[in-house]
Amino acid sequence: MLTHPLQDLETWLLFFSGADLPVLRHTARQLDQMRAKIDRVNGREVARVVLQDPLMTVKVLTFIQPFAGKSLRSDITTIASAVMMVGVEPFFEKFKDLDTVEDMLKTEPQAMLGTLQIIRRVQRAAHYAHEWALWRQDLNVEEVTIAALLHDLAEILLWVFAPKLAVDIRDMQKADRSLRSTVAQERVLGIQLIDLQLALCRTWHLPQLLSNLIDPSHADHPRIRNVLLAADLARHSANGWNDAAIPDDFAAIEKLLHLNRDSLIDRLRLSDEEKAQLLPIPLMPPPEAAETPPAPSA
Repeated sequence: MLTHPLQDLETWLLFFSGADLPVLRHTARQLDQMRAKIDRVNGREVARVVLQDPLMTVKVLTFIQPFAGKSLRSDITTIASAVMMVGVEPFFEKFKDLDTVEDMLKTEPQAMLGTLQIIRRVQRAAHYAHEWALWRQDLNVEEVTIAALLHDLAEILLWVFAPKLAVDIRDMQKADRSLRSTVAQERVLGIQLIDLQLALCRTWHLPQLLSNLIDPSHADHPRIRNVLLAADLARHSANGWNDAAIPDDFAAIEKLLHLNRDSLIDRLRLSDEEKAQLLPIPLMPPPEAAETPPAPSA
């Protein structure tokens, strides 16, 4: 495991692009169970398992792209399509005896906890993105879901392969709540994780569409706003529903989905306890009274 930052973005890219990514133990077990009844398994069922695990999702997408490039004019951007492309039996042959996060980090309890916490966070982001894409009648909901699931992939990789550095970033931000994550990353790593993530997308030949959906520089497009806002709300709500950034998140989500505050809260299915944590909506100042026009002169 890395304990010191690498030289530059290119060195970070070489390190992670050559790493064998582990998956969640739950994912490995579910795939083993499916393998035992392979004759009765279809691509949609496999996709449901894969899409709970960002690491498994990127493994599948990375594996399938060379096949897609040889026979298709467009990228494969969904897991179900990937399984159909390669075939169910070849898929299970490729993805057997998988290394797991839990085995890899069994002697690193702090790293294990940090990794699982961020994976739970991106699972929540993917859920939000999926629900909002359905509401918006997006033409391909799974693309949006995958993009949200992979939005913080570089951060997950850091927790798995360089947990000491991930802890340093976390502690730095805990000590200074106003410190932006990109600033903390540059201080500890010498790079920003979004730059590493987009470089990994290119190196792994992930679909350009998914790269664009993750890239904040394209944030004006509704599909990308969907992904970014889902990631933001998942990140902020992980600190508690009274996080100071959540009112701004809500305002942006309401604008995207054309919902009022009560309707949004209903769609989020918050518990009474979570609703009680929400900060009150700031009162808008009353509009200034218009000056009374002078009476016309006689």
